Amino acid sequence: MPATLIADSGATKAEWVLLQNGRKKTIHTQGISPYFLSNEQIVDLLQAELAPKLKNADVTEIFYYGTGCANPENAKSVKKALRTVFPGAKSDVQTDLMAAARAVCGHEKGVACILGTGANSCYYNGRKIVQNSPGLGYVLGDEGSGAYLGKKVIQYYLYNTFDEELRARFDARFLTTSVEILDAVYKKPMPNRYLAGFAMFLAENRGHYMIENIIEDGLNDFFFQHLCKYGEIWKYPVSFVGSVAHGFKDVIADLCHSYEFELGTVLKAPMPGLVTFHS
Repeated sequence: MPATLIADSGATKAEWVLLQNGRKKTIHTQGISPYFLSNEQIVDLLQAELAPKLKNADVTEIFYYGTGCANPENAKSVKKALRTVFPGAKSDVQTDLMAAARAVCGHEKGVACILGTGANSCYYNGRKIVQNSPGLGYVLGDEGSGAYLGKKVIQYYLYNTFDEELRARFDARFLTTSVEILDAVYKKPMPNRYLAGFAMFLAENRGHYMIENIIEDGLNDFFFQHLCKYGEIWKYPVSFVGSVAHGFKDVIADLCHSYEFELGTVLKAPMPGLVTFHS
């Protein structure tokens, strides 16, 4: 029985869904970042963690959405690895932004956004991404992302802006020091992920005026710097994918109301929307 395989891969973890005969099977593997893994390493990973769980499946098509795939060389490397492991399957390799667009817009026009560890957005015409607001990464940009919001939390803590109550809660929650924080941000790998880890402090302390200010200001920066640049945003809905968007849905809805944008779909992860799109 022919089967379709859909992948949503970040750098740390990947979710795969096998659609066969009207049934759905979900598999989790390590993530694939073609910036850090060679073609051979991607093949090894797929053969060790994915292929054994698809024993009797006749995979005829693969729709792969992943981090780093905006780079044509990276996309080529992933496609080659998929062809090695699944020689009989047709494969389509796309970016995580296309995953978001297809998941929340389907075949309709709209503005699609990612608000997770990082941030991104695009105008999608129902078939392809037509316009993309430039992403400057977590150092210069990433407004509204987990890394951006986490950076604000750390600033409030290190500048001693938090009141005593929030400071005590931060100390109890993270058990860290200013020396450790600065070391992790400036000397260790993946500082964006480290910073994003502090965004959960916001979700855990809703209702405090300082917390609400950080959330609203951080998300407003995303609306102002990115969403207002799309002329189509006043014509079509704006939809969101990602843990930050999902966690602060209420603030996003309020901002859409303020900016007079129509709010579309908000998903924690793109896979449910991708399954609908490819079914």
